[in-house]
Amino acid sequence: MDRRTLLVGGGATVGLLLAWAIWPRSYRASLNTAPGETAFNAFLKIDRSGQVVVIVPQTEMGQGVTTLLPQILADELGADWRTVGVQSAPIGPLYANILLAREWLANDWSRLAGEAGEWTIDQYATRRALMLTGAGTSVPMFHQPYREAGAAARVLLCKAAAARWDVAWESCDIQNGIISDGGQRRLKLGEVVEDAATFDLPEILPFRQAEVDRLAGQELPRLDTPSKIDGSHNFAADIRLPDMVFASIRQGPIGDAVLKSVNEGAAKSVTGFLKLVRRDRWVAAVASNWWAANKALDLADPVFALSGRPVDSTGMEAALEQAFSGSGERLYAQGDPQPLFGDATILASEYRVRPGLHLALEPMCATARIGEDSAEIWMATQAPGLARAAIARALGLSAEAVTLYPLHAGGGYGRRMDFEAGVQAALLSREMGRPVQLLWSRLEDVIQDRPSAPAHARMAGKLGRNGAIEGWSAKVAAPCALTQTWARIAHGKLPHEAGADASGTSTRLAVAGMELPYAVPNWAVDHFPADVGLPLGFARGNAHLHGAFFTESFMDELAHQAQMEAMSFRIQMLGGNPRLAHCLTTVGAMGGWQGGIEGSGQGLAAHVMNGAFIAVMVEAGMAEGKLQVSRIVAAVDGGDQVNPDIARQQVESGLIHGLAFAMGASVPYAKGMPTRAMLGRMGLPRLGDVGEVTVELIRSTAPPAGLTDLGAPLVAPAVANALFTTAGRRFRTLPLLMEG
Repeated sequence: MDRRTLLVGGGATVGLLLAWAIWPRSYRASLNTAPGETAFNAFLKIDRSGQVVVIVPQTEMGQGVTTLLPQILADELGADWRTVGVQSAPIGPLYANILLAREWLANDWSRLAGEAGEWTIDQYATRRALMLTGAGTSVPMFHQPYREAGAAARVLLCKAAAARWDVAWESCDIQNGIISDGGQRRLKLGEVVEDAATFDLPEILPFRQAEVDRLAGQELPRLDTPSKIDGSHNFAADIRLPDMVFASIRQGPIGDAVLKSVNEGAAKSVTGFLKLVRRDRWVAAVASNWWAANKALDLADPVFALSGRPVDSTGMEAALEQAFSGSGERLYAQGDPQPLFGDATILASEYRVRPGLHLALEPMCATARIGEDSAEIWMATQAPGLARAAIARALGLSAEAVTLYPLHAGGGYGRRMDFEAGVQAALLSREMGRPVQLLWSRLEDVIQDRPSAPAHARMAGKLGRNGAIEGWSAKVAAPCALTQTWARIAHGKLPHEAGADASGTSTRLAVAGMELPYAVPNWAVDHFPADVGLPLGFARGNAHLHGAFFTESFMDELAHQAQMEAMSFRIQMLGGNPRLAHCLTTVGAMGGWQGGIEGSGQGLAAHVMNGAFIAVMVEAGMAEGKLQVSRIVAAVDGGDQVNPDIARQQVESGLIHGLAFAMGASVPYAKGMPTRAMLGRMGLPRLGDVGEVTVELIRSTAPPAGLTDLGAPLVAPAVANALFTTAGRRFRTLPLLMEG
């Protein structure tokens, strides 16, 4: 069933509800246990020695999820943190990310159906085992299930100990991995672990109430740090199997490209070369080592035939401008700003954002070992269930015959939502009859990247006599990268097919981040779908990357037009948004905000994203034609964070990621190819370009929000606003210095 037929209308929704209501939907944990291990639920195993093994279904990409989720569970369990380990979850319905599914699959009908629409999407995600990692949803999605898993195990262990001591289990507790009855009696977890699994849970699960000796809220050390420091941590390119060979691949220019010819004779001259494997749309060289495979491909000089117009930057810009001549769809609105703009004096500005590359340190990589009726794949993927299904289809096997070992990613930022490297590695292994490790070259990784969406915006605003905004209009031309991604990973569309299918689609996902947090009485956001010919994908911040840039840059222009200081202007427009106001005042106090006066080099931006609030102040300027940011200060209200240190890490990394988008992380395209591919030529920030970075977490009792994407969208508008105070002109294009 695809997204379009999932919720095509009210009648279909009712039919699905009735059908699924009578469909059995009881799921049991399917964990494998080693000798001496006992599985308590889908998220926890404990062995006889007291080792606590927490099962994590989310992909670790550096965001710390393999520490955060175990910390939640260990806190409720009462475990000793030194005994906690992590294991990747098998593919199963109990690990579905329904929060991300709701974001991706929601449409007008599901919203109209309310809770019934959400329930339908939840069932669809669960029954398809949509295990997805992205958009900062890991902790918000699994916070409560992990609390329940830890609390349930604590109750069962206490019951087992209480039965030995002949006391009420309610009098028992677990702290630092030791069960006690409040007196002198003590037991280790491993001593009663097997007995504990035979007891039943009470109808109401008790959670911890005490505030002392809690793991939640502590800055515990990350579980993955030691192995990453000493080099023992296994990424996809670290996998070594008996009789394994190595492969490199070429997939042609961007678009509908088909392999035409290859010089196999030249490839054979490379020492270690084994074979060229051809498919309709790619060719791979297999050798005894990767360098030989890649050299053989260079000499083979594959030639591809490209159908349709080649992708180029000029064509993309023209397509976005042409989109405004079509009929847009109003996706967000309050009141009606149009009557206010009739004969009034308004401020109007146009903005542009170029595609943003992922540029993860680890290129796409996968290792495969294929047997006659089974397959094993080692890879990092943000969608393991969908990846396994695609590999099974390519090999002609059932999904159950494919074992996927999910690895940590050396950076991802959304790029590993796609899994084509896993499919290619599987086909190569079957062709060679032995294990194959496929690693894309950096050039191939850039050519075949699925960048964040480019966008153009036409902003208009009207100020009242008191300086407040009376009317606001945002018209945005942009493709929807998330719609394209779903078409590729869920329905097997080729990249150019997915882009064409989604070219006329208007969805809120394309203008995420443009719903105003300000109390403007009349405002509207209109989306104009565009087909830019470039396959796009999931990115850190997604459409918030351009949405926040358009909104916060234009807010600064309106503040200047109103002759008001930028922070005061924002705060007066916030209305009933005290959490964002608190972020603004905090960042102003910490950063020594001078009011954005001429020559100060200071800029502000604020944003709300998935229940988290952030304000950023930067100090930036130009030195010898190059952007330098001497200071970044951020104030964040992300709820009650599980591990404040990791929360700061997530925001800090997002801020640097956002600075990369402000400075570069984008390339021009010509004749279906990027014009450069070396990281050193991408305009990325270096240590000398970035000064002090400070992140202040504001205390909050709200539920914890995901912070991995939060910092990325705000740096560019803050830097653009700062440059206005020194350069005296507005920077309305990302990357900021591409205007010349």
